[in-house]
Amino acid sequence: MSDSPDSMRQVAMPESGAAEAALPGEFIPTDDPLWLMIDGEFTPAREHEFESLFCVSNGYLGNRGALPIGTALSAPTLFLAGVFDVIAPSSLPELVALPGWTLLSQSIGHDHAAPENFSILDHHRLLDMRQGMFRREFRFGDKEGHIMRIRFLRIASMAERHVALQSSLFVSENYSGQLEIRFGFLRSPGTSSIIFSPSASSRETPFGSAHFLEAKTHTGITIALALGSHFSAAADGLREPYIRHTADQTDDVMKIEIKAGKTYRNDWIEVCYTSRDIKQPQEASVALLQRLQADGVTAAIRRHVDAWSRRWQTADVEIEGDEDAQRALRFACYHLMSAANPEDERVSVGAKGLTGSGYKGHVFWDTEIFLLPFYTLTDPPSARALLMYRFHTLSAARDKARQQGYRGALYAWESADTGEEVTPPWAITPMGEVIPVLTGIEAHHISADVAYAVWQYWTATGDDEFLCSAGGEILMETARFWASRGQIEDDGLYHIRNVIGPDEYHESIDDNAYTNWMAQWNLECAAAAARVLKERCPDQWRRLAGRLALHEEEPQAWLALGRVMYTGVHPEHCMIEQFDGYFALEEIDLAQYAPHSLPIDIILGREHTRRTQLVKQADVVMLLHLLSARIPSGMAQTCFRYYEPRTEHGSSLSPAMHALVAARLGNIDMALRYFRQTREIDLANNMGNAASGVHIAALGGLWQAAVFGFAGLNLNERGVAFMPHCPAGWRAIRFPLLWRGQRIEVRIEPALAEIRLADGMPLQVVVGGSTEIRLEAGWQSRWEWLEGTWKETAREYR
Repeated sequence: MSDSPDSMRQVAMPESGAAEAALPGEFIPTDDPLWLMIDGEFTPAREHEFESLFCVSNGYLGNRGALPIGTALSAPTLFLAGVFDVIAPSSLPELVALPGWTLLSQSIGHDHAAPENFSILDHHRLLDMRQGMFRREFRFGDKEGHIMRIRFLRIASMAERHVALQSSLFVSENYSGQLEIRFGFLRSPGTSSIIFSPSASSRETPFGSAHFLEAKTHTGITIALALGSHFSAAADGLREPYIRHTADQTDDVMKIEIKAGKTYRNDWIEVCYTSRDIKQPQEASVALLQRLQADGVTAAIRRHVDAWSRRWQTADVEIEGDEDAQRALRFACYHLMSAANPEDERVSVGAKGLTGSGYKGHVFWDTEIFLLPFYTLTDPPSARALLMYRFHTLSAARDKARQQGYRGALYAWESADTGEEVTPPWAITPMGEVIPVLTGIEAHHISADVAYAVWQYWTATGDDEFLCSAGGEILMETARFWASRGQIEDDGLYHIRNVIGPDEYHESIDDNAYTNWMAQWNLECAAAAARVLKERCPDQWRRLAGRLALHEEEPQAWLALGRVMYTGVHPEHCMIEQFDGYFALEEIDLAQYAPHSLPIDIILGREHTRRTQLVKQADVVMLLHLLSARIPSGMAQTCFRYYEPRTEHGSSLSPAMHALVAARLGNIDMALRYFRQTREIDLANNMGNAASGVHIAALGGLWQAAVFGFAGLNLNERGVAFMPHCPAGWRAIRFPLLWRGQRIEVRIEPALAEIRLADGMPLQVVVGGSTEIRLEAGWQSRWEWLEGTWKETAREYR
């Protein structure tokens, strides 16, 4: 790592040698540095940060990027999606953090080479984002002058999501004699309650040693692990490995006779199933391990690499002319693809994905607003699975609405496996102050956020089966909530009082613009969905209406409420007021506090901050993107100019949305500044908390800033539209999209746009607000910026 803007320094890779060839061929990393994240230094104090960034995950399991033969600060951890536990003294569920299987120590001769007792001579840690592979190469010496070189790779299989695999090469440069290597589980903070115990006798198989472990959460979930190890050597003298069990961990200890200069390789496979997946997780783990051992490690890695290759074909965003932006976008796409599992519709993506324990693994509105667009347009099955999680938790959302005195469905601000509200009631500030957390009570916009994602998914995919079942029910129940949440008052307008909007500096406010506009949209969208369902699936609609006791007149009542919704628009100023009374609050110049490391609400105090116009994160600015079709361009410009200097960006969600909106409004320099700020949240750890996991919503926002912002993508029911604002320093932005089963290939330059429909039915396309065209499969449309407007200048079959 270095002090460069992205804090990732490209270094020369070690030359391949005989040891390299002894590993599976896929071990050889991608040779294009724009696909690689490389740490060429060894900084133990930053290990937890690196473990987040270099995590390998596949949506089912996530294995943090801890170093094999780490340090006392290493925390190898395995996370399993959807496996939550209640661990004392907390009463709230948290994602289970399992101890990680790693190389614990080794002894050369009679000297124990613990990590703290040897000197690092060379160290390279690499994340190959194209292949979804973590690698480390390092040389170390002990006090006797013995030098050992180890090459290592780790994957979380994208082809077989219950599988993690690691492979190591050991080469002694100047020592022949006995080598003892101990592999096992290294505990990290937060894992003390999970105890693995042998579930069957460990044994030797034709493919190496195998042992089987089980753990059980306090909530009764069984976690079954099957671990297989195979050691091979190019020289004679390999002794029989032996297995040792201790009270709280299982170690695999191997004693071998080695010769200087010879290569020794160890492969180990970890297979995991839980009782939330299958009734007999132990049997499933054992069966899959045996199949993998029979196939061999190379075949497993090849399937994994092929799966990543297919996934990148629909997701890669290429930036020509800006290497930092290119690497950052691939880093974002890598972690986004790693976080979702299309095969499991009862889990969602938490605020840190499966890269860390931040926010206890809870799911927020981030998933629908910041992540879903990426999945919807690059991996629709994953998007559908994430929305089905919201469908399966509808009963909990109904219960929450009912408990607060409303109808319909009010989704939890923070949810875990069941969808119940799990927001902590209290928090401790950096100054040690205990404060109440009200978002679980007042942040109601999440129901509209979920509805928005449902409709966007259907618009982009045309998945009528989903809309006519799960999606339609979500839309109806969220609309019912909004119809009961407010009331028409003496001014004849519908008001929603006592809420928290995205700007969490201001609590218990009335008529938050984001909340009201999204509620209005939700009401109108649900009414439109009811018409679609009646036309396209009348039988399903009748059953749904009967089950929900949905009266014929309800959709019309929703439309009527939407028409009289209080929106906070001040026509005389061409402005949207963030909430009732906001314009009367104290104005604060943020520049006088720059730079500052503490959040502004800590510097000023929470109560003083509440009395100011300071904004924690994009609020009205968020509307300028989500509901851009409803907001005149002049009003959007005025609102952005007003709120941007008042926004403190106290949340990682904020800079990306400002980059997106600034780009769409043509303020490219500001957009690039916010784009860089977003990418540095993780890559330069500019918020200081990357150790708890990557900021997955910010990464989703980075992708949106490029695709919706600089490329200017807009979606509608007829097709796609673009309002390009490619920065002059970028020669081009190139990316694929999936639209209703069709592949669209997009290339945007500062004064040129090329849209190609690779296959499928004809597509309606418009660039820059010009005349809409009809594009046939296999044809590419070329648009140029001429005389102050975008014009189609060519169309050809390619």
